[in-house]
Amino acid sequence: MLHRTMAAVRASFQLGLEDLLGELQCARRGGDLGRLALLAYCEVRRWARMAGEQALAEHSSGLITHAPHASREQFLAEVDELITELEQVHARVAGPTAKPRH
Repeated sequence: MLHRTMAAVRASFQLGLEDLLGELQCARRGGDLGRLALLAYCEVRRWARMAGEQALAEHSSGLITHAPHASREQFLAEVDELITELEQVHARVAGPTAKPRH
């Protein structure tokens, strides 16, 4: 019973991460800075905290709360880094059967 519950929780975290990655990638392609900021600060940080990914939570929080970005391009470059980090977490969480999302 516990094994089944843990598997369900793990699957829920994985699906949440996949949805989050999809939303970030869509907002990034569209250049929607407001949506990117919201997703990075609220959704990525929340997911990372729940999943025990503290470094990711701190990175997503710092993206918004640290000093202002010098330019739109700098912000987007940092968002790209965050997306890459999320993809790495996804690969680790999903295991060898995961298919890349692009």
